[in-house]
Amino acid sequence: MAESQYGFPTEVLSLPSQGLLYPEDSPLRSGTIDVKYMTAKEEDILTSTNLIEQGVVITRLLESVIANSKVKLDDMLIGDKNAIMVGTRILGYGANYEISLVDPDTNERVEHTVDLSKLNNKKIDEKLFENGNNFEFELPNSKRIVGFKLLTHGDESEIENTLKEFEKVEKLTGVSYSLTTRLKHQIVSIDGNTDQKEIDKFVDNEFLALDTRAYRKHLDEITPDIELKFDYTSQTGNLHRLDVPLGIDFFWPAAE
Repeated sequence: MAESQYGFPTEVLSLPSQGLLYPEDSPLRSGTIDVKYMTAKEEDILTSTNLIEQGVVITRLLESVIANSKVKLDDMLIGDKNAIMVGTRILGYGANYEISLVDPDTNERVEHTVDLSKLNNKKIDEKLFENGNNFEFELPNSKRIVGFKLLTHGDESEIENTLKEFEKVEKLTGVSYSLTTRLKHQIVSIDGNTDQKEIDKFVDNEFLALDTRAYRKHLDEITPDIELKFDYTSQTGNLHRLDVPLGIDFFWPAAE
């Protein structure tokens, strides 16, 4: 830990995107980001009942630990944000993450320690990012050309706000609008047509289920992110690949 140009200790974290999807003049273009060590100030944020109830406690925490004031969390890709979240947790409380899980083979609840330092960034194909955050995918069944972007934290916030407007309707119908809302924010053109009304119409009425599956698979393959999975050997000796749970305990481990 060393004093930095900011006047407080920081560490440099690597971004899964390597900065390739940001504009040339973006401070994120370097592919790295300076983050500060968590202090009592950040613990105040984590324990704020108001922020927790608003659902913005993690957002406020990450905004607090990003050292460079020119970096805006809203501009950051989700995969990069995830990597900063993990890095911040390691700097604040160490790499050992104590979790409780249900053994996949015995269905018994067991305690397990995840070593967060072993989580790696996904390997990416830099050639796919030559046009920045602008992508195209030909749907295998309809042969339509979908233009899309990878979502940022700001996009996610807009999606959450839109879904809140649907809450009453969802309670009445039992139908979730999560997938279609996300698609409408992510898709920027259909066969070169950028009109939002046409995009909405396509998503609601013309996006075949087989094509949506292929599109989401392609999206997962190219999206830079940190691998939020760990290897777990069950009580019967079988190896499983499980998701890292990102609950409230992720940033607030039990005091020893």
